[in-house]
Amino acid sequence: QVQLVESGGDLVQPGGSLRLSCAVSGFPVSNAVIGWFRQAPGKGRDGVSCISMSDGSTYYAKSVKGRFTISRDNVGNTVYLQMNSLKPGDTGLYYCATGTTPTMWSELYDTWGQGTQVTVSS
Repeated sequence: QVQLVESGGDLVQPGGSLRLSCAVSGFPVSNAVIGWFRQAPGKGRDGVSCISMSDGSTYYAKSVKGRFTISRDNVGNTVYLQMNSLKPGDTGLYYCATGTTPTMWSELYDTWGQGTQVTVSS
């Protein structure tokens, strides 16, 4: 059974940093794409970043480029999202998901975690 578990969400002040983790089990991730998405209250699920587990290629939404860094640990089947210079607009429930194509389209990802809450507020 494929399972994704996110962790690392917290309350942080503007300008602060957090590192989210996505642990994947029950699935050979070596050829997968793992994406991070976020959903603010009352809004849709937006793509944040994704990484190809096979070659490490990374992709970012314009709103986070230069502030967020996605990385992978193939041995541990874990993907990380380092978030720096956080803004109140980064607040939301952050999900990771598995797919086969590097894209910010959530519709192309098939298995999702339960999410971890990130709140950026003073």
